[in-house]
Amino acid sequence: MQNMNFWERVLFLLQQYGPSFLRGVWVTMVIAIVGTLIGCIIGFAVGVVQTIPTDRKKRPLHWALMGIARFLLNAYVEIFRGTPMMVQAMFIYYGLAMGGINLGMWEAAFLIVSINTGAYMAETVRGGILSIDPGQTEGAKAIGMNHVQTMTSVILPQALRNIMPQIGNNLIINIKDTCVLNVIGTVELYFAANSVAGARYTYFEAFTIAMILYFVLTFTCSRLLRWWESRMDGPDSYELYDLSTTDTLAHTTGLYSYPRRPKAGNQNLDIRDGGR
Repeated sequence: MQNMNFWERVLFLLQQYGPSFLRGVWVTMVIAIVGTLIGCIIGFAVGVVQTIPTDRKKRPLHWALMGIARFLLNAYVEIFRGTPMMVQAMFIYYGLAMGGINLGMWEAAFLIVSINTGAYMAETVRGGILSIDPGQTEGAKAIGMNHVQTMTSVILPQALRNIMPQIGNNLIINIKDTCVLNVIGTVELYFAANSVAGARYTYFEAFTIAMILYFVLTFTCSRLLRWWESRMDGPDSYELYDLSTTDTLAHTTGLYSYPRRPKAGNQNLDIRDGGR
């Protein structure tokens, strides 16, 4: 390989170790997608619990229990947002092993990425819920909805649209951050590139391939997520909507236009046809 130029060495690595790179891409995407989905579920659960209203005077026991729950959830969020994922991976993986729980590659990767993502999503969901007009919560309660019904039927569907960009951002971050899982033996894209580089002493070429693959993955996901967001927005033109009412006076608001009537005789209502 010493007589090859840069691109010839890159092509050689792709021919010889293409399956290894593809396996790394597959593992990276599965971990990122599954970890993001589970992390979103954790984040939604934590965010909803943090926004449950409590009344200290009317329900003191409920208020005390919710205070303890919020303290524990806030501690979880602050700890996992305030420490690197690599340190979390080492702590969880080897900490569980000391307790007799030996996780496999997939179980450890899913657990670590999900818990880390859940901490970030919890704050995102909480902010998304608080961004909804409080009047909608009051209206839902006025018609007899409890907190769970209000959240699932009124608040969360609107909050989901507001936090969709952050969900996509977390997915892209997880695609890149899966590389830290190589410290616990996860054979993802970075691990594959590092193995190829160590076998052939072609670090620059191997990590050039890895960088291109990471960019392709993140760019593709970014475009797909933006397309999904545009689909959730719905049509921009109000011309697609029509006023559905039997009240003829409502049509004078301009939302509906009747077809023009053909001119028939003199339009001056003060003078009859043929009158002077």
